Amino acid sequence: MSNPRPTNSHGRGDGRREDPAEAVASSWTPSFRAASPLAHEILAHDLAEDREAGIVAEQSGSNDSEDVGANPPTLYRQPAGMTYGDRRPVMLPEPVDGPVLTRIEKKQSRNEEQALLRDNHLLGPDHPPDENPGLFTRVYQRLFSDTQPRARVAEQQASGFPGVGPSETSPLLTGSTTPGQDPSGGHFNEQWEIAVASGKIHTTWQREAKTITLYSLPLIVTFVLQYSITISGIFSVGHIGKIELGAVSLATMTSNITCYAPFQGLTTSLDTLCSQAYGSGHKHLIGLQFQRMIYFLWALTLPVAVVWFFAEDILLLIIPDPRSAELAGLYLRITIAGIPGFCALECGKRFVQSQGLFHVTTYVLVIAAPLNVLMQWLFVWKFDWGFKGAPIAVVVTQNLMPVLLFLYVRFGAGMQCWGGFSKRALTNWGPMIKLALPGMIMVLAEWFAFEILTLASSQFGTSYLAAQSCLMTLTSTTFQVPFPLSIAASTRLANLIGAKLVDAAKTSAKVAFFGALLVALFNVTLLSSLRYKIPLLFTSDQEVIELVATIMPLVAIMQLFDGMAAMAHGLLRGIGRQHFGGYANLLSYYLVALPISFGLAFGLDWRLEGLWIGVTIGLIIVATVEYWYIWRSDWDQSVREAEDRNASA
Repeated sequence: MSNPRPTNSHGRGDGRREDPAEAVASSWTPSFRAASPLAHEILAHDLAEDREAGIVAEQSGSNDSEDVGANPPTLYRQPAGMTYGDRRPVMLPEPVDGPVLTRIEKKQSRNEEQALLRDNHLLGPDHPPDENPGLFTRVYQRLFSDTQPRARVAEQQASGFPGVGPSETSPLLTGSTTPGQDPSGGHFNEQWEIAVASGKIHTTWQREAKTITLYSLPLIVTFVLQYSITISGIFSVGHIGKIELGAVSLATMTSNITCYAPFQGLTTSLDTLCSQAYGSGHKHLIGLQFQRMIYFLWALTLPVAVVWFFAEDILLLIIPDPRSAELAGLYLRITIAGIPGFCALECGKRFVQSQGLFHVTTYVLVIAAPLNVLMQWLFVWKFDWGFKGAPIAVVVTQNLMPVLLFLYVRFGAGMQCWGGFSKRALTNWGPMIKLALPGMIMVLAEWFAFEILTLASSQFGTSYLAAQSCLMTLTSTTFQVPFPLSIAASTRLANLIGAKLVDAAKTSAKVAFFGALLVALFNVTLLSSLRYKIPLLFTSDQEVIELVATIMPLVAIMQLFDGMAAMAHGLLRGIGRQHFGGYANLLSYYLVALPISFGLAFGLDWRLEGLWIGVTIGLIIVATVEYWYIWRSDWDQSVREAEDRNASA
C-alpha cells in the first residue's frame, strides 16, 4: 500500500473536481508533512520565466493561473526519504511530504481499504468461502487468517453500520453481494469514512506481518544489490593481501566523506524540488531541476578530483603506513573517472522517483550489480590487473548505471518530464544550493560517525585496518535487512496513522518490533557461530582472521541493538516524530559513542575492542531512548496532527 495524496473534504486544492479514486486514496495519508517555502520560491521563479516565454501551457498541461506561493502544491516524495550509501544507507530525519498518487498507487490504496473492510466483515468475501474446509485449511486459517474473529460480527450487527451492509433492517453479510465486487454502489469512500469514524476497522498481526514483508522484500533486494557494488571490490582484493584489503577500506572511507556522502546529501534537495514540480503539474520543470543539480555536481567534481589525485600525499599526513596510503591514493585516482557517472545516477534516481517510478533503480541494479561482480573477477584475477582492477570495475559500473537509467527513461517511462536541454539550468543556483546544504550536512554528519572508526583503526597498523575493513563490511551488509524493514514499517505505520486507525497502527508497530527482533537475533547467531569462517571470505591472512574472530562476539552483540535501533527510527518516522530520532542518533554518536570509543581504544589501549564497545554503547542508548519515547508518545495526537496538516493542504 502506498502513501496517498492528502486532501480535504471539499475537494482538490487546485480548484478541480476530485476524482473518486483520489478521494478513497486520501484516507491513507501520511502523518508527516513539511512545507518548503524556499522550494516554492524556486518553483514560482521558474514558472514566472515560463509564463514570460509562453511555454507553461504547452508543456505542463496544468492550471497556469494557480498561485504557487499562495497555494503550494502537494508533493510526491519517496516514502521514507532514503538515500543509498556505499557503507550504510542513511535515513534523513527531515519530514516526508505528502505525495501525489500515481494511478497504480491509487489502486493499491483502494485494494488495501477493501481488504481491511473484508477482514472486519464489513464487505463480502473476495472469494466464495469453502463450506467444507479440510484439516490443513482449517489449521492454516486459524494461524494465518487475516480476518477478525467472527465474534466481532455480532457486535457490529448490534451497533449497525449504515451504508456498508449491516443496518437495522439488513444482515451484515447477504447473498446479494458477488464476491470480489464493491457492494457500495459507487459510494465506497463514504462507507470507508463511516467505518473508520465508528471504530470498526481493526487489523490482525497476520495481515500486518504479510504487509510489512511484502513492502520490505523489494527494498531489501535493492539495498543488497546497491551495496554489492562496494563489497565486491573488498572481496576481490582482500585475498591479494592484508595491505590491499586495508587500502580499499581507507579509499572507500575517503571517497565517502569527500564525495559520495556530501553529493548524495545535496541531491536530496531534488526530492523536494522535483516533487513540487510534479505535484503542481509542471512536469517539464523536473527536467530543469535535474539539469541544474547535475551541472552543479559536475562543477564540484573538479575540486574533488584534485583532492583525490593528491590523496596519497594527504593520507601520508594521517596514516602511519606509507604502502596503505599509496594504494588508497591509486584507488582514488582511478575512481575519479567514475564521479560524473555517480552524479548522473544520483540525480537520475530523483528524476524517476519524483514520478513514482521507484522500481527503475532496482531494474538498473539487477543488471549492473552482477556485471560489477563479473568485472571484479575478470579485472583483478583473470586479466591479472591486481589491485587496480577493482577501482576500474567500479568506474565502469558507475558510468554504466546512468546509461541504463537513461535507456529505461527513453524507451520505457519518464520522458514526459523531460523538457529538453535549457540554458536556464545554468542560472538560479543560489536558492537550490541553499535548499541542498541542510541535507548534505545531515548525511555527512551521520556517515562520518561510522567512517571515522576506519580512520582511527589505521593508527594501529595494517592488520588492524584490514580487520576493521572486514568488520565494517560485515555490519554494513547485515544492516541491509533491518534497515529496509524499518522503511516498510514506517510507511505502513504512517498510512494507518493518516487513516486515523490508531489501534491498527499500534498492532502494526508491535509486529514490526518483533520482526526486527527476529532479524537482529538471526544476525547475532550468524556472526557469533561463524566467527572463524566469515573472515575467510575476505582474506587468507591468519593474523587478520584472528583479529576479526576475536572482535566478532562483540560485533554480534551490537547487531541486536543495531537492528532494534533501525526499527525504532522507522517507528518514529511512522508517527511523525522523526526529528527526535535524528537528534538522538547524532547526539548518541558524537557525545557518547565516539568519545567512549576513542577513550577505550587509545586511552586504555583496547584498540579495536574499544572502538566497537563505544559504538555498541551508543546504539544501546539510541534504541532505549527511542523506544521509551515511542512508548510514551500520544499516538492520538499524531492522528490529530495528520488531520490538521491534511486539512491545511
